[in-house]
Amino acid sequence: MTTLSERISQSAFDDSRLRVVLLLDLYDGAQNQFLEVYEDLHKQVSSVPGHIRDELCQSIENPSQWLITSEWESAPRFLAWVNSEEHVASVQPLHGCVRDTRSLRFSVLRETDRDHGPAAAVLSPDASGGPSFVSASAAGPERSAGRLQVAPRRGDGVVRHALTFTVRPGSEDVVAELLSGYASPEAQVDEHTRLRRTSLFMHGNRVVRAFEVEGDLLAALRHVALQPEVRALEEAINPYLEQDRDLSDPGSARTFFTRAALPAVHHVAAGGESGELARHALFYPAKKGCGTELARLLAAQDEAAVDDAASPIEASTVFQRDDVVVRLLDLRGPHDARPALTLGVEGGHKAAVLARLLDSAKDGVPTTHQEISRFLERSEMRLITDRRSPDRA
Repeated sequence: MTTLSERISQSAFDDSRLRVVLLLDLYDGAQNQFLEVYEDLHKQVSSVPGHIRDELCQSIENPSQWLITSEWESAPRFLAWVNSEEHVASVQPLHGCVRDTRSLRFSVLRETDRDHGPAAAVLSPDASGGPSFVSASAAGPERSAGRLQVAPRRGDGVVRHALTFTVRPGSEDVVAELLSGYASPEAQVDEHTRLRRTSLFMHGNRVVRAFEVEGDLLAALRHVALQPEVRALEEAINPYLEQDRDLSDPGSARTFFTRAALPAVHHVAAGGESGELARHALFYPAKKGCGTELARLLAAQDEAAVDDAASPIEASTVFQRDDVVVRLLDLRGPHDARPALTLGVEGGHKAAVLARLLDSAKDGVPTTHQEISRFLERSEMRLITDRRSPDRA
């Protein structure tokens, strides 16, 4: 049995408040322009569901460095906003006055104030009478809206992220050949950052490229984008993309990669000796507006699976943006040995819930072993390449 202290995990589904920290480095002389842009942006964000407050701060050591902190009711609320076309349009004016940015996201685990002392998550009954974790601040006198994270999670020093885009129908085989044949970029970015693994899958005309990075994700992505072999690959696949882009133009490149971002919303791994594992990916096209609920369902399934010593699932990462959900699995043994577990519907009425949330479940609810196996086969993504960086000396 994997205990919570042994399990490696990250999640956007703790239902705790989220603190977002945005570091900005302004161009010289751009301060007034930036303040005007911030006022407009603040007005837009303040009306977004789930937004609680934000603060604008200026460095006392370098006045060109600024900090925006914002607080949200939960991570899914923030991700729904940051992944939207409205957000892409609203931050566009920032690029004319900001030289560089870095965004950090934290769930709120504990808080202290002068009047009430430290607050932590406590257990209280929910509306149905069952247990529910809420923050002490929510249970006691009013402080900040929302909950606190119940307990700290154990990490492994790896940041997980994915990019996704679609290619023109009929070009899938050409694109797959291009994506499988490029030379791997240099893994070491700097003394603190290293590209650990890149896994590339396709499902129909959709491409998903998943990264594992030790260190700074943004530094790693910038490093990869500058490598000659990767630049040549990107140029080669440009004619086949459904969304036109010009990576030589900073604005076009920024917009493309913003829209292509597929964040990891949940990761869990047993954390012990893994042995020989095979990597698989499953594609779940959710019904409109159901992507977060679907990702949450799969995350809960995988939390239970890694605690089961008989489960073939050693690790799982769920990526989600809007109604696109991708589940990356590291499995022991054949992926179809327990098809319901691999699909994420083992036990209870999970198959019916999945069918309700999926846009592609037109054949109804899979119930028999054979139906679930066929459903799994349709969801399986084609592995194009899976590259690991050599271990450090």
